[in-house]
Amino acid sequence: MKEERLEKEFLTLADTHQGIIHKVCRMYCDNETDRKDLFQDILIQLWRAFPSFKGQSKFTTWAYRVAINTAISNYRKQKRRPRLDGLNGEELQIPDYSNFSFEQEEQTQLLHRAINKLTKIEKAIIMLYLEEHSYEEIAAIIGITKTNVGVKINRIKIKLKSILKR
Repeated sequence: MKEERLEKEFLTLADTHQGIIHKVCRMYCDNETDRKDLFQDILIQLWRAFPSFKGQSKFTTWAYRVAINTAISNYRKQKRRPRLDGLNGEELQIPDYSNFSFEQEEQTQLLHRAINKLTKIEKAIIMLYLEEHSYEEIAAIIGITKTNVGVKINRIKIKLKSILKR
């Protein structure tokens, strides 16, 4: 009975906050197939860790922490494995550009390329910052002090400006 209640609670929270997982997946994966795989990995890790969630922090803070750690771990595994696949169907699709701002898309792509040149931790911090999380929330998710978050964000901004100037 307790396990059933735990499962229902987890499913409700996971469904309500699945946007967190999607955001992390988009930040760490370039194509849809990899994003789906990472999404599943993160859900599995959240489920495995859920019984130890004590509620001392917000669920979203805890979920971000698990999701980012899983993504970083997955990223490290991917780096060690050579990529053998070619073009997939997603890359061959021609999008509909009727309501599309090429200039805005180009700026977004430039920013994403610059962010991809950051370290894994820097990516996580800037992603949370861009999502307008407070320094306290970022500190809790990443596991550093609030002051250190501010310092790191300033350094990341400088680094991104430098990358974008090149």
